[in-house]
This record gives sequence, structure tokens and C-alpha cells, in this order.
Amino acid sequence: MRKRTLIPLLVAVLLLCTLGVMLYLRAKAPPEAARLLPESDAIVYIHLKTIRALTHFDQTPIERSPDFQQFIDATGIVPERDLDAVALALHRMPDPTGPNGPVAYSEVFEGRFDGVRLKKYLASLASSTEDYAGRTIYTIPVDNRHLRIAQVAYDTIVASNMPTPEQIHSMIDRSRAGALSTPGCSLLAARYRNLPILSEAWGIGHIGLPFADGQGRNGQPGFISVLGLHLPLRADTDLVASLRYTATARVLHGGAVHLRIEEFATDPAEAGKTVDAVATLLGILRGISNEEASSQPLQSPSEAAMQAILNSMTLSHHGSRAVLNATASIDQLKALAAAHNPAISPLAPPGPANPTAEPHGTTNGSDKDRR
Repeated sequence: MRKRTLIPLLVAVLLLCTLGVMLYLRAKAPPEAARLLPESDAIVYIHLKTIRALTHFDQTPIERSPDFQQFIDATGIVPERDLDAVALALHRMPDPTGPNGPVAYSEVFEGRFDGVRLKKYLASLASSTEDYAGRTIYTIPVDNRHLRIAQVAYDTIVASNMPTPEQIHSMIDRSRAGALSTPGCSLLAARYRNLPILSEAWGIGHIGLPFADGQGRNGQPGFISVLGLHLPLRADTDLVASLRYTATARVLHGGAVHLRIEEFATDPAEAGKTVDAVATLLGILRGISNEEASSQPLQSPSEAAMQAILNSMTLSHHGSRAVLNATASIDQLKALAAAHNPAISPLAPPGPANPTAEPHGTTNGSDKDRR
């Protein structure tokens, strides 16, 4: 009797241990969308499903261009409602002034898609198609470049505007390899472990490439410029940036979002220079913000939010790493988003922001139709 009881118990314990190991490995592994990306200079990932649940940004009116509205009407895909995750790879081009520009992109989109309507729409725009590993790749001319798109699963779309099809072929191959069996590119292997766990949005590698301000010496990337602001970081600086939501912080304001940006410098002296330069820049920005606040007692919600975020920023220096941390409440982020959304800005004209948009829930059909 003891043996009969012991054997099933041991089998159950073994199964539980195996399941626990699998769940642990899956939690530690990069998201599947990021693991599909090809080799690149930088990766940016956003888990929109979590952000949508926290901020309800899909309920905010948005003004759309006629071309974008045509895409929504034809495919039934409303990005702010239907996309769950986006992974983006940045590829630095050898000739920044060439026809392909300074940076090319490879992308993975996860969400709810109507495959039949999407296929019909892509076929109507494609200049050519290619059958690769059982998938149809549509090549669409966009701004003197070729955008290649393929649907690799009912909930996954891959795309790339690289000059050659090598990158989209790589993503299709990775999608066929399975979930945990696909480790991802070398950049994920090198830097993903440096990210805080449960980050809803993050970027690793030379994520300043799209914001490069001109070219440096010997064809090297210039410095990073954001909204006309010249940052003391080169465009090829190796960075790890993340946004992470914590529900226990600032409970009365719906939790807090933590921003962390970590620079991996060549040596401690270089990291120290970064900390000193960013500290000087923060001091200037805080001084301007505080001066505006004193001269305007009635601050707008976005101005008050920006001032609070600037004041929350801290800098630290750990060997050859420079780290910036900042904190913002969900309310503050909503205030900043509202200030930059013309559909809900006080300066926007009256009337519906998108009178031609279809009602919520009518564009995608049933779950069965999407698949």
C-alpha cells in the first residue's frame, strides 16, 4: 500500500517541479515578439495590452489621416484596440544619406487580426509577392523603399523595410521554430538580463539611432537630439531603458510608473562624464520649470506633471554604468498624453474627432472570423 501511494505522489511532485521550471524559464525569457526579431543594432518592445488596461488609451478619441482611416476600414484593425504587443528592431544603414535613410526597421505585431481582410488589403497594394516557408510575403512600395509584410500566425504579423528579404525570412524561420526553442538574436542574449523584471516597455542597444543629430567624424553617428534638445549621449551609446508599473506605489494615484535608463560606457570615467552632463542638463530644465511655475500660479495639468517628473529624476554612477531613475503616476502620464493629443486638446476644433470611424466592436467581426 505504501509503494502504491508513494509512486503516484512522486510522479505528481515531479510533474509539478517540471511545470514550475517551465514557468520560470518562460518568465525569464524575452517576450516571443522580441524573440522573432532578426539581428539588429537596437530593440524596442511595448506590451500594449497591459498599458491599455492601466490607462484605457483605446477609449481616447484620435484624429486619423484619410489614408490611415482607409487602412482601418479595409482591414478592420484598430491599432489602439487590437494590438497587444509591438517589437521593433532598428538597423543602422551603412550610408545614412542613401535611398534607405539612416535607419531601417523590422517589426513584429501581436494582436487580433482578420486574416482574410488583411490578405485582401495587402494584395491590393503589393507590387510583388513571394512564397517562403509556407507564408506569403507582400512587397509594398513606401517612400522609395520596399516594405515586406507577412502574417506568420493568426495573431502575429511581421514586417521589414530592409533593402533585402533576409530579415523577414529570419523572422518567419523563428516563428516556425516554436516558443521557448527560439532564443532570439544576440542583442537579446547580451542585454535582456539587465532589464528590471515585469517591464511593460523597454529598449536595448543603440536606441538613440532614430534621433541622431547629423553625423560625427569618420562617418560615426552624431549625438541624440529629441524635440530639438541636444542630449550629451552619442547615437551609438549602448543603453538599456525600461518602463515598469508598480501598483503598491502611490496607491491613491493609481500606482506609479518607473523609468530607468542605464548607459553602459567604455570605462568609469566616461560614465562619470555622462552623469555630470545629464545632471547639468536636469538642473537647467528644473530651473526653467520652477521659474515658469512661480510666474504662472495656475499651471496646466501637463505642466504640473512634467515638473513633478523632472523633480523625481535621480542619477547614480556605478563603475562603467550611469543610471537615471524617474517616477510618474498614472494621472501624470495621462495629463502629458492629453496635452499632446490634438483630438482632446483645448486647441482642437469642436466636433467629433473621427466622424468616419466605425463604432467600437464592429470592425473586427467575431473571434472566429479574425482567425
